[in-house]
Amino acid sequence: MADRFDPKKRSEIMSNVRNKGTWPEKKVRSILHRMGYRFSLRRKDLPGRPDIVLPKYDTVVFVHGCFWHGHEGCRRAARPETNSRFWKDKIEGNIKRDRENNTKLEELGWYVITIWQCELKDEGAVREKLSQLLRGVAVA
Repeated sequence: MADRFDPKKRSEIMSNVRNKGTWPEKKVRSILHRMGYRFSLRRKDLPGRPDIVLPKYDTVVFVHGCFWHGHEGCRRAARPETNSRFWKDKIEGNIKRDRENNTKLEELGWYVITIWQCELKDEGAVREKLSQLLRGVAVA
């Protein structure tokens, strides 16, 4: 797929990409809050600085953008054809870092939940996923 924007416009678009406080994060926080859960954000003392931390449940939640974190099988994760080596290295590096951070968190006794951007199309399904996973943690 060729980029539909010229390099100047693409640069402008990419410079506006945020890494915290994104709409998917806000959506998940809103869902958790309405479900009655209390949490903290981006704890610097934890590997990967999880987006959401539920200390009472020893659980962290990462809200991943499908493109940036290489969501396998998702159409949003399609890589640009231009500068393909850069994007391959960038996204594979993100995937590797995510795996390492998840492993470190689990070794520290944290339960890791990942919510993908594309999952937010169905808020009910996200609520159910979080409910089941957090209920499993609370029971364990």
